[in-house]
Amino acid sequence: MKQLSGLDASFLYMETPQMPMHVGALHVFELPASYKGNFAADLRKHMATRLPLAKALRRKLAWMPFNLANPVWIDCEVDLDDHIEAIKLPKGSGMDELHAKVGEFHPVLLDREKPLWKFRVFEGLAPGPNKEKRFGLYTQLHHAAVDGQAAVALASAILDVSPEPRDIEPRSKPKKLQIGMAEMISGVFANQLQQYANIVKGLPTTVGALGTVAKQGATGVTGAAVAKVRGKATPAEDSVSLGLAPRTKLNASVTDTRAFASVSLPMAELKALRRAHDATLNDVVLMLCSGAMRRYFLAHGPLPRKSMVAAVPVSTRAAGDTSSNNQASMTVVNLGTHIADPMKRLLYVKAATAAMKQTLGSVKSLMPIDFPSLGVPWVMSALTAVYGRAKVADRIPPIANVAISNVPGPAFPLYMAGGKMLVNYPTSIVVHGVALNITVQSYNENLDFGIIACGKAMPDVAELAQALHEEFATLKALPHTAQPVAAGAPVASAKKAAKTKAAKATPAKKAGPAASRKKPVPHATRSPRASAPSKTLSRR
Repeated sequence: MKQLSGLDASFLYMETPQMPMHVGALHVFELPASYKGNFAADLRKHMATRLPLAKALRRKLAWMPFNLANPVWIDCEVDLDDHIEAIKLPKGSGMDELHAKVGEFHPVLLDREKPLWKFRVFEGLAPGPNKEKRFGLYTQLHHAAVDGQAAVALASAILDVSPEPRDIEPRSKPKKLQIGMAEMISGVFANQLQQYANIVKGLPTTVGALGTVAKQGATGVTGAAVAKVRGKATPAEDSVSLGLAPRTKLNASVTDTRAFASVSLPMAELKALRRAHDATLNDVVLMLCSGAMRRYFLAHGPLPRKSMVAAVPVSTRAAGDTSSNNQASMTVVNLGTHIADPMKRLLYVKAATAAMKQTLGSVKSLMPIDFPSLGVPWVMSALTAVYGRAKVADRIPPIANVAISNVPGPAFPLYMAGGKMLVNYPTSIVVHGVALNITVQSYNENLDFGIIACGKAMPDVAELAQALHEEFATLKALPHTAQPVAAGAPVASAKKAAKTKAAKATPAKKAGPAASRKKPVPHATRSPRASAPSKTLSRR
């Protein structure tokens, strides 16, 4: 018996039919043309061997008496026929049909009387270029059980690095756990006392850290404000200015409909762009999303005059921690969508992320993942219901316009039940007031984008996906801003020399040769506007 932390349980209390709180992914698996089996049946056999390694999939909720505090996880038997469902699509289906199915099934809530996960296998996809058999798989797992990095760890337990599955030691059946009311109440109070003790123990450190952050924040904000008044604000100073997000059509109460689209971009080219502009991969992701949002709102309007803001999850997980729970918090980053010049927008985004990291570093260790929960289930559930019914999100000032999450994944191909996974498009959560979520995960040779939105607020997410392709081409065409490193030069001295030279150079002198203007490498979803769905799954 393990009681859910305050952060884990909050995803249960905030869930409504309009705001499902599960995450997952859309995958495409490929098997040889000679494959004659039933992939859904093979997947059930495969998962039966992996349940010993996947604790999050073989436990369910046990609720506290009178819903007094957070529920607990208990081990249980798993009916794989129920949790892995086969669905037939029209013969020759492709990514368009899979996107539509994700939009259809994502709003379906998971059954809280069972383990909180569901796999749907889609048959009928068009074969690969050499007649390979292809199957779609849409996975759902409740956010109360895992965050992004925990889901990656779970995937590593389920998936294999070769077509031949590795051997797993058999597991004995879990014992039926009978928890009495007295035992549950005793456990609740013991947990609550421990939480209060942890809060008191951590107060001195918390107060000191918050004081430092407040001092840094006041200095930074005052400097930026003075620069604005004088008319001398730089992109860096403007990008860290604190404030609310501009209101857009995404800042509305969401419905129980979803629209989904996906994009794959070549990782090798993205890494080259990162180095060319002395940026991080996350900077590049935010830059692509910023440009795509700008393109979309220029077409569908109105584009806010002020920078749109992204809510960005931040992991607080220690290195090597693979626990099946949530260890993350949230921060905000200005996207620079009001800037037309792509080079200036890139500098703006880099400055914004640098400022965010500097502030976040002081408080990251203080972000709680657990807290006392007596009475919290009643309060949070009631507030969430009222918040949605009263459409509060339509009236209050927005904090962010879009949620953007970047989760690192494996740089090599993975397999399941003998099938090779071709793509891995994450699906995440939209909430009242932030009706768009872009989650990105690296896989094999690509960076896979999963774009999900409220079907009413943004039904045409395919256009945003297309805008990502166009922004990728724009980013590749920008002149390089980082200085090349001479062959054999020490890395540290080369970086120092590059920084010194860049500080003295004018913008015109810093510009290097133009980047290649090649189109994005063809892949499973080359473009959401592909006219022949049967071809969208036959090209990598």
